[in-house]
Amino acid sequence: MLQYQPEPLDLAFQALSDPGRRAMVERLSLGPASVSQLAEPLPMTLSAVVQHLKVLEEAGLVKSEKKGRVRTCSLEIAAMTRVERWIAERKRFWERQYDQLEAYLAQTAPTTGSGEEP
Repeated sequence: MLQYQPEPLDLAFQALSDPGRRAMVERLSLGPASVSQLAEPLPMTLSAVVQHLKVLEEAGLVKSEKKGRVRTCSLEIAAMTRVERWIAERKRFWERQYDQLEAYLAQTAPTTGSGEEP
């Protein structure tokens, strides 16, 4: 039987599906922060924050390092860039589709040849 190995992009979107984790990523976009700094504005326990950070780390979106008693977290820019690139590619595809639809509708639109207003 084949084992399913989730792709890095799958893990990233799964990690970003939670509003608490998105809030942590948003905070880390401003710069590195300690676990307690990340936990401060969130309505969850420090233990829950640590569990959410583990999910973000396993997805490759966040890295952390411990210095003494303080664990500091920061964003993994390469992983965020992969997510951004994937979204941008989908956006370009759909923009081309809409442009083609607009051109088709312009070509097939009925024209009023009598010069009178409808």
